[in-house]
Amino acid sequence: MTTPETLLRHLFDRAVEVADPMRTLAGHLPPKPDGRVVVIGAGKASARMAEAVEAVWGPCDGLVITRYGYARPCQGIEIVEAAHPVPDQAGEDATRRMLDLVAGLGADDFVLALISGGASALLCAPCDGVSLVEKQTVNAALLASGAPITQMNMVRKHLSRVKGGQLAAAAYPAKMLCLMISDVPGDDMAFIGSGPTVGDASTPRDARQILEAWDVVVPPRVTAALAGASGVVRPDDPRLGAVTNVIYAAPAQSLVAAAELATSMGFDTRILGDALEGEARVVAKAQAYMALGLQASLKLGDAPILLLSGGELTVTRLGDGIGGPNAEFCLALALALQGADGIYAIACDTDGVDGAAEVAGAVIGPKTLGLAQTASVDAAAMLARNDAHSFFAQINAQVITGPTLTNVNDFRAILIQPR
Repeated sequence: MTTPETLLRHLFDRAVEVADPMRTLAGHLPPKPDGRVVVIGAGKASARMAEAVEAVWGPCDGLVITRYGYARPCQGIEIVEAAHPVPDQAGEDATRRMLDLVAGLGADDFVLALISGGASALLCAPCDGVSLVEKQTVNAALLASGAPITQMNMVRKHLSRVKGGQLAAAAYPAKMLCLMISDVPGDDMAFIGSGPTVGDASTPRDARQILEAWDVVVPPRVTAALAGASGVVRPDDPRLGAVTNVIYAAPAQSLVAAAELATSMGFDTRILGDALEGEARVVAKAQAYMALGLQASLKLGDAPILLLSGGELTVTRLGDGIGGPNAEFCLALALALQGADGIYAIACDTDGVDGAAEVAGAVIGPKTLGLAQTASVDAAAMLARNDAHSFFAQINAQVITGPTLTNVNDFRAILIQPR
């Protein structure tokens, strides 16, 4: 008999499956152009995207940067692994090589860019006057601040030589097609991987205001860099006229696929949205109250309700624990539900990495808090110090997938059965 936890895991696996570049990218590739073709890219899905390209086009010249452990075998495209979510020297070196690769291309040349979530950290070329160490400091502070990903990426753009349309400008006048997998709420191209092929009208002053709003303290040379001009390319820059940007996979598609599977199994499936943002524990409490209210309306014999949602929640680091937004959502949800019978949930990042841990997320059910009590684990204390991954590790409720080779943001499902 299939358990509720197993069912929820099947739905998550379905959401990941439909976003696999090997299943979806080929339909968005044009015939391989004549003349010189260069393939570039960055992100957690970029190596898989490159593999999918060569499955159609054959061996290609190019360079793609992905997260450590996410490389794929390619025939001609070079795959470089680098650090995420905080950039490292390997990422900086590879990014500078990528800029050199596209420099000097002509109007008859063609560039295929492959961008997915994670590219913000992996494409690392600090602006003049800012070192890699200083960029790392800013990234780490932003990640701990609780700032939304769109605001973090705006700051990153103005400290970079490649983000905010600068990669596309470097390849001009070559024609460029950029295929993207969205991992940002609202699917705004300008924020997928910090928009290396998309113009941006923001200013360094906007970046400074974000740092102030989230109390992010940065090194003096970063402050100085944000007081001057930025290399970010404005949307009306003529160099962007040679670029076509296409989002070919997005969170909504994965949620719909999971919903269709659940509905075929007889569930009353409801999608709450694919672009939810906010503090993980706050959203969890709101969804717990919603689930309890819906359960109270169910009668014996009614179809179970399934609530699906996506987006990107955040965690403001208050403690020294190990916990990403999906695990923190699950722990806060379990505490809010207080062992309510018949309610189960899963929350996972579709890239297989929740926060900085090699864990996709977690599952909870009516027995979660009881299991913790038996193991002498204080759930409330673990939440208070942002240690959700350690909590779920101790009760054997983590979801560990390894590299999924795609990234369409968070996946959350709450199963509500009649009492």
